[in-house]
Amino acid sequence: MLTDSCTTRSTPAQAAYYATVKPEKKEPQWHRFHGSVTINARMMAGDAGKIMEEVVKHLTTLYGANVQVTLEIQATVPGGVPDATVRTVTENCRTLRFEGFGFEEE
Repeated sequence: MLTDSCTTRSTPAQAAYYATVKPEKKEPQWHRFHGSVTINARMMAGDAGKIMEEVVKHLTTLYGANVQVTLEIQATVPGGVPDATVRTVTENCRTLRFEGFGFEEE
C-alpha cells in the first residue's frame, strides 16, 4: 500500500487552536499622497526648500515613485498691473514653459 508522506492531519486540539487564532491585521498599504500649502511669496526660496527637504525628498527616494510638484501663482493688484510688467511676466512664463498663465481684467 502506498502512503503520501506529505499529508498531515491535525488533532482535534490543534484544530480548536487554529480556529481561535485570529489572523494578524495588516497595516494599510498607502499608494498615493497629495498635499497643498500656501507659502510666503517673499520667502519662497526658503519655504520651498524646506518643503523639498521635509516632504518631497522622502517621496522621490521611494523606488518607482512618480512625484509631481506643481507651483500655482495667484496675484491680485488693485491698482492694475503696468504694461511693462505684463510683458515681462508673460515672456518669462513662456521661457519657463508654464503650462498655463494669463492676466485678467477683473
